[in-house]
Parts: sequence; C-alpha cells; structure tokens
Amino acid sequence: MKNTFTQIRVRYGETDQMGVVYYGNYAQYLEQGRTEWLRALGFSYKWMEANNIHLPVVHLSIDYKQPAYYDDLLTIKTSLKKTPTVKIEFEYEIYNQSKQLLVKATTILVFINSTTKKITKAPAYLLDSLKED
Repeated sequence: MKNTFTQIRVRYGETDQMGVVYYGNYAQYLEQGRTEWLRALGFSYKWMEANNIHLPVVHLSIDYKQPAYYDDLLTIKTSLKKTPTVKIEFEYEIYNQSKQLLVKATTILVFINSTTKKITKAPAYLLDSLKED
C-alpha cells in the first residue's frame, strides 16, 4: 500500500497559550491520517464497524521533533508498516508547510469482532485491497 498524505490546518483550540499544538492533539491527527488511509482503499472506519470490525489502538509511540503552531498547515504521511494479521501497524510523519519534520509516530491497532468482542484476523476485504495496490 502506498503512502497517503492528509492535510490538516491547526485550529486555535488545539493550541496552548504559546500558540503551540498541545501534545495530546497529535493522537487525533494520527487518527485522521489512518481514516484517510483506509478511505483511499475504498472503505471507512464507519463501514468497517457496520461490517462487524472495531479497531482499538493498543500502542501509540510519538517522537516530537519540532512544535506545530496555530494556523500551520500540517501534512500527515501515513504508511502501513507490514501486512496486517490480527493487528495493523502504521507509521506516520507530520510535516508543516515549510516541509519541516515535526513528529514521527507509530500505532498498533487490533481487529476486534464487534459481536464476540474477541480479537480476529484482518478481514479479507482489507487484505484483498492491499494485494490490488
């Protein structure tokens, strides 16, 4: 799967009194990158949930390199680390409009059957979409 690039403009409410993005907001930026990555494959989180799959985050790691500021235009590069099994691993890089690397991050999510609430294998439609790429 190729990388996806998602752009987000930093809103005032996402910053502290210094105009710097509050560190906890980066998790939401990563989520936006993931959802757009899935959308590029042809389905959404909402569609996956309607088809009995939930994807909770079980691991998050962020390295902050430089701050982002109010009104910056951020680009989130989202990449699949390896073929999904019962988990799916993403790597991210967030850049500002000057192409400065601000953040490097990884997340691991697991596939959960929403009926049984048990871990399950990656759905065939996801694996098939990755083969087509």
